Amino acid sequence: MIDDPFVAHRSLLFTVAYEMLGSAADAEDVLQESWLRWADADRSQVRDPRAYLVRIVTRQALNRLRTLSRSREDYVGEWLPEPLLTSPDVAEDVELAESVSIALLTVLETLGPTERAVFVLREVFEMPYGEIAEAVDKSAAAVRQIARRAREHVAARRPRMQVSRSEQHTVVERFLSALRTGQVQELMEVLAPDVVLIADGGGVAAAAPAPVHGAELVAALLARPGRVVSAVWLNGAPAGRIEADGRLAAVSLVVENGRVTRIHAVANPQKLTRLEEPAELAR
Repeated sequence: MIDDPFVAHRSLLFTVAYEMLGSAADAEDVLQESWLRWADADRSQVRDPRAYLVRIVTRQALNRLRTLSRSREDYVGEWLPEPLLTSPDVAEDVELAESVSIALLTVLETLGPTERAVFVLREVFEMPYGEIAEAVDKSAAAVRQIARRAREHVAARRPRMQVSRSEQHTVVERFLSALRTGQVQELMEVLAPDVVLIADGGGVAAAAPAPVHGAELVAALLARPGRVVSAVWLNGAPAGRIEADGRLAAVSLVVENGRVTRIHAVANPQKLTRLEEPAELAR
């Protein structure tokens, strides 16, 4: 089994599915469906197992994404991607860390299913247009146009300023320290004036039903003592794990100019099942 191409490329296949779906649970389901198709495949006709498997996973993920897009319209409150516990090593691959960041995955949610698939396969995994065309059942020329539109769409919405790993780590530590004290003033000092908080409770856990704008409102909402706050690595970046009254939340931050400009907080317990064992990701 170790020599089976599916097993050898499983981390890559999971990463493809996760980036397309924003959900580890759905990505695992896609891999299970893809494995069944791989098991029935005539291996003698497969020239490039890696490309073949990526194609299977892409098609299954597209089917799942089209179904999910309808169910997400009925989601209670804001929808955020499912956070993954990752090892610090993931951050060493800057492009991989960026591609699985909560900030980028949130932007990818604004793409249509085919646009998202094309963007992920081209921009993240650098697949040739011809292979992508086979995976999404489009012509290579059409895929080029879709890729261009998707790049422009994402570029207009993703965080514009990249910060160093050390700066990101320093600001996240300051933010988590302020959360531990629960002091409004300490939080205000690390939040950008126009900071935005987006919280996902899924109608199950307490969360703001819409984005909260401005440092004063965000700080007032977050300044609650008595929480157990710890630093973790989520989706390839330093982040926070918060426990209070038996409830858990994962917090991911966007940092610019030494301050927190965006906070993604996931409190929906159904999305917090991957915080114990680091996910194996690969490009």
